[in-house]
Amino acid sequence: MHTIVIGSGVIGTTTAYYLARSGHRVTVVDRQSGAGLETSFANAGQVSPGYSAPWAAPGIPLKAIKWLLSAHSPLVISPRIDGAMLRFMVNMLRNCTAPRYAVNKSRMLRLAEYSRFAFGELRADTGIDYDERTRGTLQLFRSMKQVQDAEKDIAVLQECGVPYERLDVEACVAAEPALARVAHKLAGGLRLPLDETGDCYKFTDGLAQQCVELGVDFRFGVTAQDLITRDGRVIGLYTDKGLMQADNYVVALGSYSPRLLKPLGIDLPIYPVKGYSLTLPVTCDEAAPVSTVMDETHKVAVTRLGDRIRVAGTAELTGYSLALKPQRRGTVTHVVRDLFPDGGDIEQAEFWTGLRPMTPDGTPVVGPTPYSNLYLNTGHGTLGWTMSCGSGRLLADVMNERQPEIDIDGLTMQRYRGAFKPKYMAGGATPIVA
Repeated sequence: MHTIVIGSGVIGTTTAYYLARSGHRVTVVDRQSGAGLETSFANAGQVSPGYSAPWAAPGIPLKAIKWLLSAHSPLVISPRIDGAMLRFMVNMLRNCTAPRYAVNKSRMLRLAEYSRFAFGELRADTGIDYDERTRGTLQLFRSMKQVQDAEKDIAVLQECGVPYERLDVEACVAAEPALARVAHKLAGGLRLPLDETGDCYKFTDGLAQQCVELGVDFRFGVTAQDLITRDGRVIGLYTDKGLMQADNYVVALGSYSPRLLKPLGIDLPIYPVKGYSLTLPVTCDEAAPVSTVMDETHKVAVTRLGDRIRVAGTAELTGYSLALKPQRRGTVTHVVRDLFPDGGDIEQAEFWTGLRPMTPDGTPVVGPTPYSNLYLNTGHGTLGWTMSCGSGRLLADVMNERQPEIDIDGLTMQRYRGAFKPKYMAGGATPIVA
C-alpha cells in the first residue's frame, strides 16, 4: 500500500513514521529543503497535554478587547479583515460558551493524553535526542483573579484525570528557582508535572531520519499544487515537478491545507494564526528557567532548551504574511526580561515567526474525508507537537482499518456541518480540480 503524505512538519513526519511502521510504502512531499522547517521550526518547545484547551472560552471576547488596548497584547488583529478571517472570528465567538468549551476541551485532552502515551513509546523506541526535559510546566499567575479563574480549567483536568499541582508563590519559586528574583510580581501558579519540553525541530528532523531507515521517501523541494479526483477517489497529486500517484493520500499541510482541499469541495475552517519566538543563549544557568514557564498575563511561554531559552507567543491574525514585525518582538522580549532578566542574552536572540493552523473550536481535524482514499491530519493550532504522535498513530489505525485506541468521534471533519460541498463538472461526476 503506497501512501503520499503532503507536508513534512511534525504532523506529517509522525504520520509517515506510524504508517511506515504499519507496513505502508510512504512518500512525503514538502516544498522546503528538509523536515520541520516551517511551523515546527522554532515553536514554544512544549509537549503539554495538560494545557490542551481551546482559545475559544467563556470571557474571551471581553478579554480580547482589553488585550487589544494593551501595550504588550497577546492578540493582534490586522486592520484589513478578509473573508476567511471574519469567518474564523465569528465561528470562534460561537464556541466561547461554557458548554462548547467543555466539549472542545474534553476532545482536545482525549487526543493529547493519548499522544502523551504514544510519545513516550516513540521516544523509547527511537532514542531521539531533542534537548528533552521531563520536568513539567508551570502556568504563572500575576493576579489573584487569574488564580481564581484557573479553577475552571482545574475542574476539567480533574474530570480527565490529568495530574496537577496548585502552587503558591513560594512553591512556584521552588519549582523554578530563578523566579525568586521576581517573586513580588507573582500570585501563584498551576503546575502540570507530566508535561515535557524540547526542541520540536530537532525532534522532527531526527524522526525523519528514522523514517528514512524505515524506507520512507522524502521528496523535498516539491510543491503540492492540485489533487486530481475521479469517482469519489483521489487519483493523483500534481506538483511543480510533475504528477505523483499512490493508493492513499494524507494532507498534513497545516495552515495551507484549506488551499489544497477547497477545490475538492472540502472547506475546512482552518485559519493561520501567526506566532513569534526568540531563541537566545543562556548566560546564567541559575537565572534561567528549568523547564517551561507560561506567563498567563501575556500568553507567552519561556522554555529551557539545553543551553538556549525559547520565548514564544502572540496570536496575530494577518493572513499568510510571514513578515517579522519589530513590535511583536517587543512583547516576547518584555516577558523574558521581566521574568528572567539575567537568564539569557537578548542581544544575540534569533527572531522567528510561524503560522499556527487554528480551528475555531481548537480541536484538530484527523481522519477520513468523503473521498475514500483521502485523509486529513491538520488544524492542530499551537498544539501540533503535543498532539503529533497521538494524531499520527490514530490516523494510521484508521487507514489500516484497525479499531483506534481512543474514540475518534468529534475529531474528524464531520463535526463541521457544510464542510463538504462537492463541485461537479457539467455532464459528469468528476469534481472540478482548479
